[in-house]
Amino acid sequence: MIHLPLVRQGPLRALAVRVALAVLLVLVTVLIIYVDRHGYRDINGDGLSLLDCFYYAVVTLSTTGYGDITPVAPGARLVNVLLITPARVLFLIILVGTTLEVLTDQYRNSLRIGRWRRKLKDHVIVCGYGTKGRAAVAALLENGYDKSRIVVVENREAGIRQAAANGLAAIEGNATRSAILNQADVKNCKAVIIATDSDEASVLITLTVRQLTAGQVRIIAAVREQENAALLKQSGAHHVIVSSATAGRLLGLTTTAPPLIDVVEDLLTPGQGMALAMRSAERSEVGQNPRELVTLVVALIRRGKVLPLGGEQAMSIETGDMLVYIRADDSSVGVTV
Repeated sequence: MIHLPLVRQGPLRALAVRVALAVLLVLVTVLIIYVDRHGYRDINGDGLSLLDCFYYAVVTLSTTGYGDITPVAPGARLVNVLLITPARVLFLIILVGTTLEVLTDQYRNSLRIGRWRRKLKDHVIVCGYGTKGRAAVAALLENGYDKSRIVVVENREAGIRQAAANGLAAIEGNATRSAILNQADVKNCKAVIIATDSDEASVLITLTVRQLTAGQVRIIAAVREQENAALLKQSGAHHVIVSSATAGRLLGLTTTAPPLIDVVEDLLTPGQGMALAMRSAERSEVGQNPRELVTLVVALIRRGKVLPLGGEQAMSIETGDMLVYIRADDSSVGVTV
């Protein structure tokens, strides 16, 4: 099921409210008739019981009107004109309005899903909207990625509600199933981020995505255990992040070199201090040593491979290189990594 970001009352809740209003209207009508029951006459001539009042209220409000119970006293007829007839009209409005609203909501939702599918292209699918999934989405948004180009796949109802509340399109279901990934249009997406809480699920999702896309879509996956990283790469993941190992390294840095962890946190925390960024090499920079640039370049990306700048080896920039550099986080130049 596809959940688009929309703050509305659900159709079932709207239906329940209208049913409650209709029942309340019937009960009020029964009370009015029962209080004035002596002004009515039925075909038996034995007066109206409480059941007769219910019967008369229901057939009157539904406009059935068998005529076996009729108001004969002037007061009863006046009550029918002033109260029962408006109640009949209101009852019909509630019933017809409920049907029309449910049908309209379904039709409107179908149109919105159709428009959403037509516009969906080069998007990012995030499988899992837990702590890792939310952080991945936050990083995409901080880099200027449009919310409309992010699709969350989550099988937890709480995660679906949170994603929709955050303005994201969410698909409820298990991302290991081909049908669910096809709903997210995995064949036309730009990348798939796998941020589940289970390494086994991550492997299955990776295999499913690779099968559906023939390896043409970039897959980025997170795993808990280092030993599963190689399995994920063999399954088709292009990048694998070991969350437990990364956390362990940061803990070790905190113990042996506390200032280093402050630098790492500064680089990873958006909106303050320094940030890693990436940009294409300019034509005037081709042939130069990256260390001689005004920009603090820490690595080159050449033909998809990362070339670190450490050591004594001299390196020059070539056409098509991407520069990974450190910038002030308030700068608008480059794309934050």
